[in-house]
Amino acid sequence: MPRAGQSKSSGERLSDRVAVGVLTQTFPAELVDEVLAETGRVQQRNRLLLARLVVYFVLAMCLFSGQSYEEVARLLTMGLHGERRWRASWVVPSSAAIWKARSRLGVAPLRQLFARVCQLVAAPGTQGAFHRGWRLTAIDGTTFDLPDTKANVEAFGRPPRSGRGEQNVGYPQIRMVGLVECGTHAVFDSAIGPLRTGEQTLAREVLSSLQPGMMLLADRGFYVDLWCKAAATGADLLWRVRKDLVLPVVEQFPDGSYLTEIFDRSDIHHVRRGVPARAVEYTIAGHEGVYRLITTVLDPDEAPAAELTELYAQRWEFESTLDEIKTHLGGSHLVLRSQHPDGAEQELYGFLLVHHAIRRLMHQAARQADHDPDRISFTRSLRVVRRQVTDRAAFPPRQTHPRRQSHPR
Repeated sequence: MPRAGQSKSSGERLSDRVAVGVLTQTFPAELVDEVLAETGRVQQRNRLLLARLVVYFVLAMCLFSGQSYEEVARLLTMGLHGERRWRASWVVPSSAAIWKARSRLGVAPLRQLFARVCQLVAAPGTQGAFHRGWRLTAIDGTTFDLPDTKANVEAFGRPPRSGRGEQNVGYPQIRMVGLVECGTHAVFDSAIGPLRTGEQTLAREVLSSLQPGMMLLADRGFYVDLWCKAAATGADLLWRVRKDLVLPVVEQFPDGSYLTEIFDRSDIHHVRRGVPARAVEYTIAGHEGVYRLITTVLDPDEAPAAELTELYAQRWEFESTLDEIKTHLGGSHLVLRSQHPDGAEQELYGFLLVHHAIRRLMHQAARQADHDPDRISFTRSLRVVRRQVTDRAAFPPRQTHPRRQSHPR
C-alpha cells in the first residue's frame, strides 16, 4: 500500500527509464572520430580492430569489468550480429591483438573524450543539486590499485609502508583528484598522476573548472594554500579545516559564526595580511571534538551558520561517487587490469567516462519523473545498461563497403 500523499506504483522503477545504448548514445561515432583526429589516432590501415572500435572496447571493458578481453569483445558486438548491422564476417580478436590495439590507441583519445563529454549535468530544476542558487560541488582525491608489474611500479610507485609498518608492500597505485557535482554525482574534471604526486598538486589542475555560482566543498586535507586560487575562480568555498589552524576572531556574528583571517602556511608569524573568511564551529552528537568550517560567504544572512553545517554534509556525495566507480562499476576490491602505465591511465579514464554516461542517463530519467537523481539506484541502472547495451550498439567493428542497393534488406 502506498503511504499517504504517494501515488500507487505502476510497477516501473525509476532506473527502468534510463535509456539504453549508453556507449553510442553518450559517445556517438562522429564524436569519437573527431577525438581520434584531434589526437592523431586516425586509422592508417584497415585493421581488424579499427581505432574507433578500440575506444568503445575500452569503455565496454570498464562497463563489463571482470570479463576477459575476448568476452568483452563478444558482448560489444553480439547485438550487431543479430540485427545484421554489417555484412562482412568478423572474428573476435585474441587478447594479444586487443592489447596491441589498446597500446596503439594510447591514453590521449580517452583523455580528450573525457574533456569533451564530462561536463556539468544538473539543470536549473534538478532536485538536490542547488542551494540558494549555488550549484553544489566537491573536490577530493583517491587512489586506484594497479597490477604489480615493474612498469607500473616505476611509473606510479606504491605506498611507502603498510599499516603494520612494512615497506614496499601492496599494489602500485595511481592517484586521482576530481571535481564532482554533488546532486548528480557527475565527475566533471579530474587530474591523474603517480602516487608520489600529492593531492594538493593535482588539485591545482582542476580548479580552473570552477566558476561563479558554484559552492565548492572540501575536507580538511586541502590546505589553505589552495584557498585563494580556488576563490579566484569566482566560486564560493566551504571547507573544513584542521584543529591546529589558528583562526582569530575579528568579528562575532549573531548566528554564532565569526569573521576571521587565514594565512599562508609559509607565513608562520603572520607578517602579511590575512585573507578574510567566515568561520563556523559546531559539534555532532555522538562524535568528540569540534568541527570547524571556513567559507568565502562573509554575510551570515546569505548563508546562516546552521545551514552551512547541514550543507557541508553534501561533501560525502564524493565518497558515494567513488563507491559507485570502485565497488559497483569496478567490482569488489577493484584492481585495474592494465599491466602498463599508459593502459592504466587509459583504463581509469574509461571508468570515469562510463560512470559519467550512466549518471547522465540517470539524470535524464530523474528529470522526466520529476525526482531527485539520488532516488534512482545506480546499481539497478548499471544492470539495465549492461543488459541492453549490446542490443543497441550502433557501430560496425571495422570499415565495410556498402552494397550498391540503397534499400534495406
